[in-house]
Amino acid sequence: MKLVAHSFINASGLYVNGTRQIDLTGEENFLKKAYSELNIDYSKFHKMDNLSKLAFLATELMNEVVSFPAEGEGMQLIFANQSSSKQTDMRFIDSYANQGSPSPSLFVYTLPNIVTGELCIRHKWYGENTFFIQPAFQSAQFIEQAELAFSKGNTQCLCAWVDAKWQGNEECFLFLIDHSEGLLKPTELLEIYKSYTHE
Repeated sequence: MKLVAHSFINASGLYVNGTRQIDLTGEENFLKKAYSELNIDYSKFHKMDNLSKLAFLATELMNEVVSFPAEGEGMQLIFANQSSSKQTDMRFIDSYANQGSPSPSLFVYTLPNIVTGELCIRHKWYGENTFFIQPAFQSAQFIEQAELAFSKGNTQCLCAWVDAKWQGNEECFLFLIDHSEGLLKPTELLEIYKSYTHE
């Protein structure tokens, strides 16, 4: 297997393959600004929670430099984060505990795997997808899961560490793995992630 491409978004910018494409430093709503800068016309974006917006934007940027498979079952999504849907959960709790009116539009996003659902709808991917909750980014598990996906006949895996702990502390590291000759090591993947997050 080989790493085809990677993208990253946080409050500092939108990056693809290690190069910053859009500077978002100082933007009050960096997700809205990134959407505007990418010239996307997808009205559903504005209804998404921040987890979904992060993954959506990182995928849109990557789609400018790689060719995703046509609609069908060749793509498997493997996502993970540390805080599940906590940011949206807290907003939903506030909608009924403090405002007295539970918000159906927030309730939809109180599961983290809605992120993968949004991407599958956008790109018409019908394969399997999964979302893990982990204490930290674990490159070895992504590679293990990709190997399992390829053993089932998938040709590509779109993977992401996408986390939104609280407002202003959001990130998405998205990477595409292809079922072709090559050896992708967990250390290589971890170093790329660290290069974005400066850990």
